[in-house]
Amino acid sequence: MSRACPCGSSKNYGTCCAPFHQKAKLPATAEQLMRSRYSAFVFGNAAYLADTVPAENSGDYDSNSLARQQTKWIGLEIVSTEAGGLFDQTGYVEFIARFKEKGRTGTHHEKSRFIRQNGKWLYIDGEFLP
Repeated sequence: MSRACPCGSSKNYGTCCAPFHQKAKLPATAEQLMRSRYSAFVFGNAAYLADTVPAENSGDYDSNSLARQQTKWIGLEIVSTEAGGLFDQTGYVEFIARFKEKGRTGTHHEKSRFIRQNGKWLYIDGEFLP
Protein backbone atom coordinates (compact mmCIF):
# COMPACT_ATOMS: atom_id res chain seq x y z
CA MET A 1 0.00 0.00 0.00
CA SER A 2 2.98 2.34 0.39
CA ARG A 3 4.12 1.98 -3.23
CA ALA A 4 3.55 4.77 -5.75
CA CYS A 5 0.08 4.79 -7.25
CA PRO A 6 0.16 3.70 -10.90
CA CYS A 7 -2.24 6.53 -11.83
CA GLY A 8 0.64 9.02 -11.84
CA SER A 9 -0.74 11.24 -9.10
CA SER A 10 2.57 11.27 -7.14
CA LYS A 11 0.69 9.86 -4.13
CA ASN A 12 1.09 6.39 -2.72
CA TYR A 13 -1.47 3.80 -3.72
CA GLY A 14 -2.81 3.42 -0.17
CA THR A 15 -3.98 7.03 -0.02
CA CYS A 16 -4.79 7.50 -3.71
CA CYS A 17 -6.69 4.81 -5.62
CA ALA A 18 -6.81 2.01 -3.03
CA PRO A 19 -9.70 3.56 -1.03
CA PHE A 20 -11.76 3.64 -4.24
CA HIS A 21 -10.83 0.07 -5.18
CA GLN A 22 -11.73 -1.09 -1.67
CA LYS A 23 -15.05 0.80 -1.78
CA ALA A 24 -14.02 2.84 1.26
CA LYS A 25 -14.89 6.04 -0.61
CA LEU A 26 -16.12 7.28 -3.98
CA PRO A 27 -14.11 9.40 -6.42
CA ALA A 28 -15.14 13.04 -5.97
CA THR A 29 -14.29 14.10 -9.52
CA ALA A 30 -14.28 12.63 -13.01
CA GLU A 31 -10.49 12.83 -13.03
CA GLN A 32 -10.25 10.81 -9.82
CA LEU A 33 -12.49 8.18 -11.39
CA MET A 34 -10.33 8.16 -14.55
CA ARG A 35 -7.17 7.70 -12.50
CA SER A 36 -8.71 4.95 -10.36
CA ARG A 37 -9.97 3.12 -13.46
CA TYR A 38 -6.49 3.26 -14.98
CA SER A 39 -5.05 1.78 -11.77
CA ALA A 40 -7.74 -0.90 -11.86
CA PHE A 41 -6.58 -1.86 -15.38
CA VAL A 42 -2.99 -2.02 -14.10
CA PHE A 43 -4.02 -4.42 -11.33
CA GLY A 44 -6.59 -6.36 -13.38
CA ASN A 45 -9.39 -5.31 -11.02
CA ALA A 46 -12.39 -6.20 -13.20
CA ALA A 47 -14.87 -5.84 -10.32
CA TYR A 48 -13.98 -2.18 -9.86
CA LEU A 49 -14.12 -1.50 -13.59
CA ALA A 50 -17.57 -3.10 -13.79
CA ASP A 51 -18.71 -1.06 -10.78
CA THR A 52 -17.72 2.24 -12.44
CA VAL A 53 -19.88 1.99 -15.56
CA PRO A 54 -23.68 1.97 -15.94
CA ALA A 55 -25.16 -1.41 -14.96
CA GLU A 56 -26.00 -2.31 -18.56
CA ASN A 57 -22.29 -2.10 -19.45
CA SER A 58 -20.84 -3.88 -16.40
CA GLY A 59 -20.70 -7.21 -18.22
CA ASP A 60 -17.98 -5.79 -20.47
CA TYR A 61 -15.44 -6.46 -17.70
CA ASP A 62 -14.57 -9.92 -16.48
CA SER A 63 -11.57 -11.03 -14.51
CA ASN A 64 -10.73 -13.88 -16.88
CA SER A 65 -10.33 -11.63 -19.92
CA LEU A 66 -8.27 -9.12 -17.92
CA ALA A 67 -6.06 -11.92 -16.60
CA ARG A 68 -5.41 -13.19 -20.13
CA GLN A 69 -4.69 -9.70 -21.39
CA GLN A 70 -1.09 -9.27 -22.46
CA THR A 71 -1.13 -5.52 -22.06
CA LYS A 72 1.14 -4.01 -19.43
CA TRP A 73 0.08 -0.48 -18.57
CA ILE A 74 3.16 1.66 -17.91
CA GLY A 75 2.01 5.25 -17.47
CA LEU A 76 -0.87 7.69 -17.47
CA GLU A 77 -0.84 11.34 -18.48
CA ILE A 78 -3.90 13.51 -17.96
CA VAL A 79 -3.94 15.95 -20.88
CA SER A 80 -7.00 18.01 -19.93
CA THR A 81 -10.28 18.00 -18.04
CA GLU A 82 -13.61 19.70 -18.80
CA ALA A 83 -16.09 20.04 -15.97
CA GLY A 84 -16.24 16.84 -13.90
CA GLY A 85 -15.73 18.71 -10.63
CA LEU A 86 -17.35 18.47 -7.24
CA PHE A 87 -20.57 20.22 -8.32
CA ASP A 88 -20.82 18.98 -11.93
CA GLN A 89 -23.01 16.19 -13.29
CA THR A 90 -20.93 15.56 -16.42
CA GLY A 91 -17.26 15.72 -17.23
CA TYR A 92 -14.59 14.88 -19.77
CA VAL A 93 -11.03 13.74 -19.22
CA GLU A 94 -8.52 13.55 -22.05
CA PHE A 95 -5.67 11.19 -21.30
CA ILE A 96 -2.80 9.27 -22.82
CA ALA A 97 -2.12 5.82 -21.38
CA ARG A 98 1.17 4.17 -22.30
CA PHE A 99 1.38 0.42 -22.57
CA LYS A 100 3.58 -2.45 -23.62
CA GLU A 101 2.12 -5.41 -25.48
CA LYS A 102 3.95 -8.30 -27.11
CA GLY A 103 7.27 -6.49 -26.71
CA ARG A 104 6.09 -3.28 -28.35
CA THR A 105 5.15 0.00 -26.72
CA GLY A 106 2.13 2.04 -27.68
CA THR A 107 -0.28 4.71 -26.52
CA HIS A 108 -4.02 4.89 -26.00
CA HIS A 109 -5.21 8.49 -26.42
CA GLU A 110 -8.83 9.09 -25.47
CA LYS A 111 -11.27 11.78 -24.42
CA SER A 112 -13.54 10.01 -21.93
CA ARG A 113 -17.05 11.07 -20.98
CA PHE A 114 -18.33 10.71 -17.42
CA ILE A 115 -21.64 11.34 -15.68
CA ARG A 116 -22.60 11.49 -12.04
CA GLN A 117 -25.59 9.32 -11.09
CA ASN A 118 -26.90 9.38 -7.54
CA GLY A 119 -23.66 11.02 -6.38
CA LYS A 120 -21.42 8.45 -8.08
CA TRP A 121 -19.21 9.15 -11.10
CA LEU A 122 -19.48 6.63 -13.96
CA TYR A 123 -17.50 6.15 -17.16
CA ILE A 124 -19.86 6.35 -20.16
CA ASP A 125 -17.71 6.19 -23.28
CA GLY A 126 -14.73 7.72 -24.99
CA GLU A 127 -13.53 9.15 -28.25
CA PHE A 128 -10.24 7.73 -29.49
CA LEU A 129 -7.83 10.44 -30.56
CA PRO A 130 -4.83 10.22 -32.90
